Amino acid sequence: MTVTISFEEGEAALDWLALTEAIAAGHRLPKAELEDVFLYRGKDTLLNRSAWIDGLGIAVKSATVFPGNPAKGRSMIGGAVTLFSDSHGVLEAVIDFHLVTKWKTAGDSLLAARRLARADSRRILIVGAGTVGRSLRQAYATAFPQAAFTIWNRTPAGAARFADEHPSTAVATDLAEAVHEADIVTCATMSTEPVLRGDWLRPGQHLDLIGAYRPDMREVDDSALIRSRIFVDSRATTMGHIGELKIPLEAGLIGSEDIVADYYEPDLFRRDSAAEITLFKNGGGAHLDLMVSRYILDACRGAVA
Repeated sequence: MTVTISFEEGEAALDWLALTEAIAAGHRLPKAELEDVFLYRGKDTLLNRSAWIDGLGIAVKSATVFPGNPAKGRSMIGGAVTLFSDSHGVLEAVIDFHLVTKWKTAGDSLLAARRLARADSRRILIVGAGTVGRSLRQAYATAFPQAAFTIWNRTPAGAARFADEHPSTAVATDLAEAVHEADIVTCATMSTEPVLRGDWLRPGQHLDLIGAYRPDMREVDDSALIRSRIFVDSRATTMGHIGELKIPLEAGLIGSEDIVADYYEPDLFRRDSAAEITLFKNGGGAHLDLMVSRYILDACRGAVA
């Protein structure tokens, strides 16, 4: 029987740390068969993503990203997620798109931070006060419960609203200073030009980059990449598709050998010293949608049982 899972039902059953373990377990299975199709109309984007992992199932996700929608009183992102049985191909679940996206996006970054950020990280800066920034605030607090949070946003009003919703969050007015002081910097913007500079960084930091998803988008400059050890969730879905890495790779500023590891290389996906700067590019990908959708279905079934 096909199950329909709403946002509210899923939120009540899910756990951030358990999700990261589910994502890690998914990467111990055979690599996913993936098919991504990107269509563009100006700044608008249609993403069609499909994944099949032997032993886990099949997921199909269609997402529309219309940056101009909020000004019209509409959601920027829409779409649908369907989950199919691996053994017989029957539709098992229709899961709220925003539920999968929220937990996939922040959970992806949280798994990387649990492996790459220093365990004694106590200052976390969130760059971007949008929906993803709010998810990151929730997720990171579970793995770093002693950390103090700071928010920076292009518009001060947006940062103030974020801080009102999260009273223990400070507002930064000087981004360079806030970056330099942070142990972890997690960035979720819609910028096409770098907002973070390498000369703001200091040894021991962890950078988490989420916002760039198109070939023309970047959140950090070349200096930040050169100063960091670079990790990705998937080489297949980041290096040739997202401007954060695609642009400097094509320019020869970094090489493919500078990408240390992705999640399919767990023995390499680690911090080697307290002083190094680690940088993680969260690229998403349909294989993560599948892993997270399977976790959501299992968690909701467990909650009912």
